[in-house]
Amino acid sequence: MFSDMLRVKLSIIALFAVFVLLACAGEDRKTFVIAESKKYEVSIYRQHCALCHGPEGEGKTLTDGKLVPSLRTGDFKFKTPEQIYKQISEGGNGMLPFNRTLSAREIQLMTDFVYKDLRGQ
Repeated sequence: MFSDMLRVKLSIIALFAVFVLLACAGEDRKTFVIAESKKYEVSIYRQHCALCHGPEGEGKTLTDGKLVPSLRTGDFKFKTPEQIYKQISEGGNGMLPFNRTLSAREIQLMTDFVYKDLRGQ
């Protein structure tokens, strides 16, 4: 009887340990928080992008009812770094072009910011 009770307790402890390990395994990448960052590209984002895409890049609905997409989640129309760079540079689909406002280096920084920091690629 004592060994049966011990076996049950050990099984419960082992099961709990497995759940804890599985829960921790999915949390290896922390979500990038724009508000906490001092990166140069974040200052560009705040100045040029946050008005439409929101302070954390989650997208929003404008006052005229247009939906501005999230830069973090969803089915992205522009998936590769090359496509993201072109979209930032040339604009389109309601977005203004930034090739006359930002340098090529700044557009590349923004491309990397969206692709790596916001999307976690």
